[in-house]
Amino acid sequence: MKKIKIHPILWAIFAVGALTGLFKEILMLFVIILVHEMGHVLMAYKFGWRIRRILLLPFGGIAEMDEYGNRPAKEEILVTLSGPVQHVWMIGVSFLLLNSPFWSEGDHKLFLFHNVTILLFNFLPVFPLDGGKLFFSLQTLFLPFQRSYHLSFTVSFMVLLCLTYGSLFLLPFHLNLVLILFFLWIHQYLEWKQRHYHFLRFILERKRMRRKKRRKYLKVLPSLTVSQAIRSIYREKELTFICSNDAEIPERILLDAFFERNYKDVPLSQLMK
Repeated sequence: MKKIKIHPILWAIFAVGALTGLFKEILMLFVIILVHEMGHVLMAYKFGWRIRRILLLPFGGIAEMDEYGNRPAKEEILVTLSGPVQHVWMIGVSFLLLNSPFWSEGDHKLFLFHNVTILLFNFLPVFPLDGGKLFFSLQTLFLPFQRSYHLSFTVSFMVLLCLTYGSLFLLPFHLNLVLILFFLWIHQYLEWKQRHYHFLRFILERKRMRRKKRRKYLKVLPSLTVSQAIRSIYREKELTFICSNDAEIPERILLDAFFERNYKDVPLSQLMK
């Protein structure tokens, strides 16, 4: 519970809700968001992930992990889906409580609306929403890590641009939507600004962590530098680079050359010598 942080604006919204008679609705939204994020956290705990914190915002939440892409993609997909899955059983409980003394039809409809809205919105392929994370994780099964990241960011940017453009015409004065879009754009900027840092942490963790992966052979030009070659590293596969005369360079040799010998701009032909 010490890792759960509530944004100050959310506390202010609670206070306003109490004064305006909307406290029950705001509390309902808070519970939905909290259960959603706890779904991510519980699955992450099951896989032994390092959890930094859970930040609850006025329009959603973020479960921040100290993982940098080297966990199995299957784990990341399950951790991502474990949040949206919580809405299914919450909706089921609401149906069971329908017309009980403390749960009216109006409460049920409002609870259903919030659950469905958050569920559908979270599946948009936009960072840091669950849809964006899921889209990225699925790509890493087939594409190199860096290419998957760039493609995911491009799709995230385009979807968010369309969403912003549409909201300006359909709901130009919707304050909650404006806040959500503002937050998402800030995150897009920070995500792009830190893209090199994310990849560096990925390959650094890759060098440190040793787990069995399916081997893949990749033919490359001898003139390719170490920095260029490591961009082809996959998440779920261990590469062996094949240069001229069928000379092989294992992925771990490249990582050692990159980090320990500072051979970033050295071509593979020289590294073989």
